[in-house]
Amino acid sequence: MLVIGLTGGIGSGKTTVADEFGKLGVTLIDADVIAREVVEPGTSALQAIAERFGPDILDINGALNRAALRKIVFDHQDQKLWLEQLLHPLIRELIRSRIEQATSPYCILVSPLLLETDQAQLVQRLLVVDVSPQIQLERTLARDSSSTKTIKAIIAAQMNRDARLEKADDVILNEGSVAELKHKVAALHSLYLDMSRKN
Repeated sequence: MLVIGLTGGIGSGKTTVADEFGKLGVTLIDADVIAREVVEPGTSALQAIAERFGPDILDINGALNRAALRKIVFDHQDQKLWLEQLLHPLIRELIRSRIEQATSPYCILVSPLLLETDQAQLVQRLLVVDVSPQIQLERTLARDSSSTKTIKAIIAAQMNRDARLEKADDVILNEGSVAELKHKVAALHSLYLDMSRKN
């Protein structure tokens, strides 16, 4: 199975690009969705998080209060490290299982932290969705209820733009129209189908 890694900074439009591939019948494996699955109520990971950070880390329904956890880990590097050591192996295992279940000629692993984690070892080719830092900030502020400070901390925690682009096999600059984006995705889809036949 040819696995394409799709990544980009926060607010770059990874989800929009992934959705376009999805419309073409490509199996999408979303690391963010899997990261939520491993901390659903009743999981051992959520229990470990609640034991470490106290009951306030859960909302009234017993689910993870993601905003509260995000604030803790961005303010305390040691807590971030502990959380990563707990979650990353669980996430990786579930991703591997989903890749094995993929039914399209190739699949796409969508992950904002693909290059910052060992998830990069699961892919054969890297597609980076890129936008300028200004657009990144504007889009994220419009979409999230996070503060500018928190968003800048998230951007700083991600691999910097130049380093990400240097590692890319393919790049989609996502600053134009939806029609342009569809065209770029269709061209890459054709390339990846050819590659999957040779794989």
